[in-house]
Order: sequence, then C-alpha cells, then structure tokens
Amino acid sequence: MQQKYVTTDVLEIAYREYGAAGGWPCIMGHGFPYDVHAYADAAPLIAHSGARVLVPWLRGYGPTRFLSDKTLRSGEQAALGADLLAFMDALKIERAVVGGYDWGGRAACIVSALHPERVVGLVSGNSYNIQDIARSMEPASPPEEAALWYQYFFHSERGRRALERNRAGFARQLWSMWSPKWAFDDATFARSAAAFDNPDFVDVVIHSYRHRYALAAGDPAYAAIEQRLAAQPQISVPTIAIDGDSDGVNRGTAHHARKFDGFFERRVFRDAGHNLPQERPAEWAQAVRDVWKAAGG
Repeated sequence: MQQKYVTTDVLEIAYREYGAAGGWPCIMGHGFPYDVHAYADAAPLIAHSGARVLVPWLRGYGPTRFLSDKTLRSGEQAALGADLLAFMDALKIERAVVGGYDWGGRAACIVSALHPERVVGLVSGNSYNIQDIARSMEPASPPEEAALWYQYFFHSERGRRALERNRAGFARQLWSMWSPKWAFDDATFARSAAAFDNPDFVDVVIHSYRHRYALAAGDPAYAAIEQRLAAQPQISVPTIAIDGDSDGVNRGTAHHARKFDGFFERRVFRDAGHNLPQERPAEWAQAVRDVWKAAGG
C-alpha cells in the first residue's frame, strides 16, 4: 500500500493505492463518518485478483485539501460525483470498476448513471444512492425517521456546534448505532477518527445534510449536474448492490432494483451493519471480483 496525492481543479486528493500499477483500475469510496481505513482489509484482497485499487479520502476528510479558500465547502451529491470523475481524469483512468457505500457509494452511482462509458462495473452499498432532493420533504415511516435524527440535528446551529466540539464522539455514536453487531475496538476507531480533524470536515458535513433537504444552496459550479440528477437517472452498468441485514440507518433497498438496467444482483451481508467493506472485507472483495467478471473482465 502507498499513500499518494493527485491534484484536480478543486482539490488535492490524498489516496491509498494497492496492487500493481498495470492492474485493472478499481476505485472505492468511503462514507460518513468513516475514511479510507474502511478498505484496509478489502483492498489488498481485491488487489490480489489483479486490480489496481485506489481509495481516496473524500473532500473534507483526512489529508485531502481544497486548493482555494474561496471554494464553497459543499458536501452536495453533485460535488462528490464531480470529484470522483476529476480523480479519474487526473490519473488518466479511462474506465474503472467503481464502488462504495454511503457518500462514496453515492459518488460511484452518480458517475455510473451520468458517465457509464467511464465505468466497467459498480458495487454499491445500499443500492441506488442518488438523492431525490425534490421529494426530500416527504416523510418516511417513524422508525426510519428516528434513524435520521443526526441529519435533523445538523440542520440547526446547535448541531453544527456539537459536531465541531466533539467530532469523534458523534462519529463513534453513529458507528455503534449503525453497526450494532460490529465489535470494533478503540484502535480501529481512532485510525479513522483522525480523518475528521480535517479543517473542512464540519463545513462539508453540515452542507451535505442541509443541501439534501433543500435547506442550503448548492455550489453553482455543480448546478448542471444536480439538474441531471433531479431526473433520477437509471444506472445501466453491471451492478452488484449490497445491504447489511443489521444496518441501523438503512432498512434495506430491495425496492431499488427498478433503477438498474442490465446485469443487477443484490446481496445481503448477514449480521453486517452500515460499514460494509470494513465489517465484511472478504465478501465485499468478492462482490468487486464478481462484478468485474460480469462485465467481461
């Protein structure tokens, strides 16, 4: 494993690379509140199958930095998708297997939907991760609403201050609630928690959870992408979608199958929560290998 950096028009993106430089490209994205350590065990397994595995820190996490103080610290979905595409362009990667969960899975879904010519195959935690912002004020069931307490908290300035004062405390609370059967230890959590000390972490997180409910304006630079995403585009690339049967924040996505055209398979990881690749690295790696094969690799 090597830690490297690449510069796009907006960011200096830090990433970890596993495997041979000539391997088939595979890019995996982490979620909130996690970091690249989510793939510490899965990435070497994927690389062993001949892949060049790249795991970037998202904007606002770890060593990744904005190039300009004037850039809006946006956490909107279009920004995440644009970052992934810019990452591929900067590394001159024409096509790749892409995947992830939560925020990272959202970026992978966006690139798969809007730029299928750049994607070999998709592995998506929680299936179709593109937000339907126009319908964001439609209520869900009481149990689903209760699981989203943190998002509503972040809509308030009290929530912003709470996150600023205790980033690690909030993250650990969410880890425990979202993955109730994952017995992670202090050292495992601490390795990822260091990524939340990024100076832009709070701004990016708060913007993300306000923008998705149309409570904050997006960055005009990504307006055209958001407009395309508002149409809830289909995903046509070969896809393996994954849910954990003990996910404390997502109750399952079997109903998302209609959003995928072509090869599609849904898997459920037993006793797994929200952080799928870190909780079940061997099963996640197998899903990546299988979608690569399904795509003709």
